[in-house]
Amino acid sequence: MVKIAPSILSADFLNLQKEIEAVQKAGADILHLDVMDGHFVPNLTFGMPIIKQIKEIAAIPLDVHLMVSNPAEYLELLGKWKIDYVSFHQEAENHLHRQIHVLKENSVKAGIALNPATPIETILPILPDLDFVLLMSVNPGFGGQGFLPLVYDKIKRLKEFAINLNPDLEIEVDGGVNKENTHDLQISGVDILVAGSYIFRSSNYSQQISSLR
Repeated sequence: MVKIAPSILSADFLNLQKEIEAVQKAGADILHLDVMDGHFVPNLTFGMPIIKQIKEIAAIPLDVHLMVSNPAEYLELLGKWKIDYVSFHQEAENHLHRQIHVLKENSVKAGIALNPATPIETILPILPDLDFVLLMSVNPGFGGQGFLPLVYDKIKRLKEFAINLNPDLEIEVDGGVNKENTHDLQISGVDILVAGSYIFRSSNYSQQISSLR
């Protein structure tokens, strides 16, 4: 069954612990944390101290998505903290293999994130080393954007490559996910759906999460 990962970027940060507890109770499988530095993407969110505090209270796995220009500076500490999933952008790192193994040496699930216009072929040499791939279905930087349909073809092609190179690879999609596109995403081969505003801007988190399944 597909895993649902609410993105706390859309949560009420003045009541963040309550929001986390609420989505966990509503049936979330994973908590998705978007780290933005204001350089790689035109927005600034939160950093390592917030991640550490969330790790201390979370009852479900954490999925840290690094939208930063210097991911290598974050990976060792995230590995030490045993964050469950960590992804960084192919577009921001020249030494993908080296940094992937910084995570894997700490038993962290290691992933590469791709912007909508970045071809799948750019990560084929390291696909066997990855635990998951995060496909952005919006241009990263802000929540609440509309889904880009071009990602469907990328999902299907990634799935085809994974069958031969890495059958256990998980495919994650982030951006504009809602009840209108969840069915097509799942039959295309998605394993993890990230949803922010669709869940947190609702008055019934459980209903929204169930609708995505």
